[in-house]
Amino acid sequence: MPPSISKSPLLEENLTTSDVRQRKNDCNDNPLNVDGEEEIKGEESSTNYTDFKPEIRWPDLIVQIFIHAGALYGFYLMFSIKFYSFLWFIALIYGSGFGITAGAHRLWSHKAYKAKLPLRLLLVFLFTIAGQRDAYTWAHDHRVHHKYSETDSDPHNAKRGFFFAHVGWLFLTPHPNVVEKRKTIDMSDLEADPLVMWHKRLYVPLFALFTIILPVAVPWYFWGEDLWLCFWTMFNLRFCTTLNIAFFVNSAAHMWGQRPYDKNINPAENIGVAVAALGEGWHNYHHVFPWDYKTGELGNYTLNPTTGFIDFFAKVGWAFERKSVSPDMIARRAARCGDGTHFLNSEEAHKDAVWGYGDKDIPSDDEVELRSMQ
Repeated sequence: MPPSISKSPLLEENLTTSDVRQRKNDCNDNPLNVDGEEEIKGEESSTNYTDFKPEIRWPDLIVQIFIHAGALYGFYLMFSIKFYSFLWFIALIYGSGFGITAGAHRLWSHKAYKAKLPLRLLLVFLFTIAGQRDAYTWAHDHRVHHKYSETDSDPHNAKRGFFFAHVGWLFLTPHPNVVEKRKTIDMSDLEADPLVMWHKRLYVPLFALFTIILPVAVPWYFWGEDLWLCFWTMFNLRFCTTLNIAFFVNSAAHMWGQRPYDKNINPAENIGVAVAALGEGWHNYHHVFPWDYKTGELGNYTLNPTTGFIDFFAKVGWAFERKSVSPDMIARRAARCGDGTHFLNSEEAHKDAVWGYGDKDIPSDDEVELRSMQ
């Protein structure tokens, strides 16, 4: 069984839900964010967003235009590919997806579990197919995002709008605070990881080989798919699809959904993102308990395939020291800081429910009124 973490500075036993509602602090006893992370961390922000005018990084914008315009053409060509090519397309989406979720995210960004070398090699291979930068850089930005979420120091601050959080941050110059805070994040664990640093050092040729050449060459070589079709579908459309699935975690899952664990933060439980992103949409939970390897309270593999992926390799012996959260900690945090929706999942919330007319538990005053209507 994965170990639970039963003590945390997040827990304040004597704090009521009413206290949290009335005070101007969040559930970690920090002032709620208004204009920047200086109110959260007690530091003076060097540049407010209102004073910062981002510039377009034109090479990055051109790349994004090519990827998305090419994906539309690739979608059109999907109706012309062979059945085996379609299966290969799906395998690439899901395989590379696990490289992102189980690898770059839960393993390297959050240290939510440990993995032996064979699994780490598999994950770095799958993550390279996804083509979402090297593992070190991805984890670095993600740690900054969690540390300063929805402030000027957040690389994809959702308070700057859906488009910016989704894709705009990739082709606009970062806020100066992002540059500053990147320098403060401890990356010593990944800097001591030879595999992660090898991936960082050789990422460009690895991208060419595993993100472009391998996905395109397999259907062309093994079952004679047209090379033109292979490029626009197996690379361009597939690459754009996995990018946007990951983008929705930064945008949609920071805007829409319930907040059962902390109503004071933007990240929300978004089932659509959870389904598309292999279980990454339980985002309110994840930002409250980022060390939990499940990134969600529910153990349902259908809505969290990445948890099943990690649990499978734990049984194989390649994944170990999976960190989790105790049910008591979850319940206390939800009662203290949540929006009330967590309570709706308990039997207590439905103790007065009835199945219909004739149920013996219909309240007596309702029963009297019902009889008077007959």
